[in-house]
Amino acid sequence: MIITDNESIDLSTPYGPMRTYVFRPVAPGKYPGLLLYSEIFQVTGPIRRTAAYFASQGFIVAVPEIYHELEPAGTVIPYDTAGADRGNKHKTTKELASYDADARAVLDYLKSHPSSTGKLGVLGICIGGHLSFRAAMNPDVLAATCFYATDIHKRGLGKSTKDNSLDRIPEIKGEMLMVWGRQDPHIPTEGRQVVYQALTAAGVHFQWHEFNNAHAFLRDEGPRYDPVSAQICYTMAVELFKRKLNDGDLPIKTAGGTTETKH
Repeated sequence: MIITDNESIDLSTPYGPMRTYVFRPVAPGKYPGLLLYSEIFQVTGPIRRTAAYFASQGFIVAVPEIYHELEPAGTVIPYDTAGADRGNKHKTTKELASYDADARAVLDYLKSHPSSTGKLGVLGICIGGHLSFRAAMNPDVLAATCFYATDIHKRGLGKSTKDNSLDRIPEIKGEMLMVWGRQDPHIPTEGRQVVYQALTAAGVHFQWHEFNNAHAFLRDEGPRYDPVSAQICYTMAVELFKRKLNDGDLPIKTAGGTTETKH
C-alpha cells in the first residue's frame, strides 16, 4: 500500500506543543488509527521505518516526540552513549502527568482525523512500550502492543520514578500483546514476572511472547537487530490490530448484562 510519510502537526498539550509525525495510506478511505511511541531517542530512522510499515498495512500512524517539552521540535537524539544518557535523563525529568496528557492528545487527534474510522490502537518500543502500556488505560484504546517495555516492573517512569502503571492495570480494557527479549538486561526474568502476574491478577486479555534476543532487537540499526524476530513481532502486531480495530471481535452484551469478547 502506497503511503505518505512527510506530514507533521504540532498538537496542543498542557505542557506545550508536541510535534507529531503522521504516516498514512494515500488511497482514499477510512483507516484505524495507531499511536506509535518511540524509544528514548525520539523519532529516528528506525522509528520512521516502523511507522511506514504499519501505515502500509492500512493504518493512520501518529508518532509524537516524547520529550517535546525538553527538546526543540525536530530533535533526534543520537544512538550513542551520550544520547542514551540524555534520553534516560529526560525519562525521569518529565512529569508522569505529561506523558498521560500526550497520549490523550494524540488519541484525540487520531479519532478526529478525516480519514480515521475512530478505532484506536497503540504500540511502542522500549520506553515507548511502557508509554503504550499506559496509553492502553484510555477506555477507547481497543488494542496495544508493547515491545520490551522498560521500567514497568520497577515503577521507574517519570519524575521521582514512582509511576503507578502496575496499580492502574485494571483500567486496561483492550487486548494486549506483550513482547520481550530474554537476554534484555533492562527487564530481567523477575521483572517480566511482576508484569505477567499483575496482568493475570487483573484479568486483562493479553498475549505474552519471549524471544531469545537482547534489548533493541527490533531496531534495524546496530548489532542487536534480529530481522527474523522483528518480522514475526510486526506480523503479530498487525494481526492484533486488524482483528481488534475492524468491526469484528468487539465486546458484546450477554443475557446477564455482562460483556464478553468473542474470538
